[in-house]
Amino acid sequence: MAKDMRKVDDLDTSLIAALRRDGRATLSELAALLGSSRATVRLRMERLATRGDIAGFTVVTRADVQAAPIRALMLIAIEGRGAERIMARLTGLPAVLAVHSTNGKWDLIAELGAQTLEDLDQMIFRIREIDGVTQSETNLLLSTRKAGRRAAL
Repeated sequence: MAKDMRKVDDLDTSLIAALRRDGRATLSELAALLGSSRATVRLRMERLATRGDIAGFTVVTRADVQAAPIRALMLIAIEGRGAERIMARLTGLPAVLAVHSTNGKWDLIAELGAQTLEDLDQMIFRIREIDGVTQSETNLLLSTRKAGRRAAL
């Protein structure tokens, strides 16, 4: 019986977890941590990337964090069919890092970043004034855990 090439086994799962904790780990470090050879780890990483199980690697720099030390998620309800117009308006605001459409009570989620709480307050006020925004709720992001490690905001 042919082996399922899509199956992620325990070694793959452990490798992905290790990469989430430290995406800069060397093959030797990963091999030692996983109790495997460098060649096996390299082949597994290549296979996971080729299959799309690992879609990419990212870096969060100090500048990314310092550029917007105050971060928040703003849940937004809108009226009618103005989602595209409101999303375009939101993405044009400098403090809006991303806008997501969603389902449920809230129609949109805006990721906000600001230097100070006063700046964030002003941005929230501006967003609430956009024609078609009927309701909102804003939550400050205090800390973020990314796959087993704590990332400062």
